[in-house]
Amino acid sequence: MAGKASCAAECERFEQIPNIGKAMAGDFRQLGFVHPRELAGQDAAALYQRMCRLSGQRQDPCVLDTYMAAVEFMEGGPAKAWWEYTAERKRRFPDL
Repeated sequence: MAGKASCAAECERFEQIPNIGKAMAGDFRQLGFVHPRELAGQDAAALYQRMCRLSGQRQDPCVLDTYMAAVEFMEGGPAKAWWEYTAERKRRFPDL
């Protein structure tokens, strides 16, 4: 993933997290985060639900996939494409 951090310790901006662009970085700021390291330990599903409430509309489920990827990466996990989380999301949250 070009221009992205290879590990969490390299992230100083949300946009350096694999899968995160300008819009998703804006989501994290709207959720109250200032630095990418604050994502470690967060519950991606809770972040998704908060974003739905903040925006006043249901977010696309792939937003949750992306949050899952970002949180795991910031917890020291490998950089994986957001769609690699889709099956897990569908299994864990079938009603989304």
